[in-house]
Amino acid sequence: MNFLKPYTKEFSYNLKLAYPVIIGMIGHTLVGFVDNAMVGQLGTSELAAISLGNSFVFLAMSFGIGFSTAITPLIAESDAQNDKNKTKSILSNGIIICSILGLILTALVLIFKPIIYYMGQPEIVVSLAYPYITLVAISLFPLIVFQSFKQFSDGLSFTKIAMISTVIANIINVILNYILIYGEFGFPRLELVGAGIGTLISRFIMVLLIIYLIKSNSKINKYINNLFSLEYSSAIIKKLFNLGYPSALQMMFEVGFFISGIWVCGIIGINFQAANQIALNLSSLTFMVALGLSVAATIRVGNQKGLNDYKNLKRIAISIFLITILIELVFALIFIVFSDLLPWLYLDNNGSPDVLETVTLASKLLIVVALFQIFDGIQIVAQGALRGIQDVKIPSIICFLSYVVFGVPIMIYLGLYTELKATGVWIGFLIGLLIASILLSVRFFKKCNIEIKR
Repeated sequence: MNFLKPYTKEFSYNLKLAYPVIIGMIGHTLVGFVDNAMVGQLGTSELAAISLGNSFVFLAMSFGIGFSTAITPLIAESDAQNDKNKTKSILSNGIIICSILGLILTALVLIFKPIIYYMGQPEIVVSLAYPYITLVAISLFPLIVFQSFKQFSDGLSFTKIAMISTVIANIINVILNYILIYGEFGFPRLELVGAGIGTLISRFIMVLLIIYLIKSNSKINKYINNLFSLEYSSAIIKKLFNLGYPSALQMMFEVGFFISGIWVCGIIGINFQAANQIALNLSSLTFMVALGLSVAATIRVGNQKGLNDYKNLKRIAISIFLITILIELVFALIFIVFSDLLPWLYLDNNGSPDVLETVTLASKLLIVVALFQIFDGIQIVAQGALRGIQDVKIPSIICFLSYVVFGVPIMIYLGLYTELKATGVWIGFLIGLLIASILLSVRFFKKCNIEIKR
């Protein structure tokens, strides 16, 4: 096993970088889990409504978060080059562009939300989701602003800062949701609207927390001094845009792929949509681990690019791919073994036929979730590694082909025109992820080999 040592020796540092991101993202996903669990106690229609409402906002949110990821490789590169002025300029212009983008995305969601009435979804689900969408749309602005600070601190390898601010804000979100959804401690019972208010407040708190934590860190607070005297640089803005919009498209295509599944399941029926939401929420929890490793790939690959050391860059990237595959295999086993038990975390076992059917459907979906774990992990790490070498345009085309051209039609056909129904939707997910994982990985290692031969 000595041939693996050059890669396995990197595991500890990879995890050191990744675990704060993983904890922060799992914390965020757990809030989604708690939201769904709390709303699920109200009924399957309410659970389907929060799924539909989030799916409507997720496209805009994914574009904004994807765009912000352009900040991380640029910061990692300038940090490796010890160029402090450039690092500060990237932060300043990242804040400017993310603030503007957050406002635009919020406005677009509010303008287009009436489309929800024409999406073929059950009427009761639409009526419950509509006011929730408004609140979550407004929360996009603080979320995207937060991302500019998160990507900055991640790029400097201070990944714990975003973790701490995210976890604290999410705990506040859970508390607010409990109070406002059910009307505890004298507050009115607001149900889905309460969940939306909790999300909105917690995201503003998250921005304040990360600014405070950066200012409190003596090693990096110099970059955030005079925060409101931001210096505009057309060169940096152009670079952020050239990296940001393809990265945003990558994430939007992938999220749109899964949102399409939510809509298809909504057309099939409420219980199918609720089962799909359970499977999505659980798979999102494990996906956060791969996403954390993807951030580690962006940081470490970006550092090596700044040093122009492509031989070590490739070795480090392989180590991240290996640890991702190992972890995802463990998750796959967990989903297979506990497929009959996990859905009960979301629903009250009251003997209702709808609840029993939803649990049965979700259990079947989790078997497919187990199968695609490894491909989901590989494709997101490959995206992170490619972002680290600042190769984003061709990968965005690969994501479009994998998810939109191949994945969505397969999902629609199997979901709506075969007896597979929701299981067919998830087979479509599996095929799209398989194609993406192969093409993105081939792209990354081909680019590395070209640079090594130079």
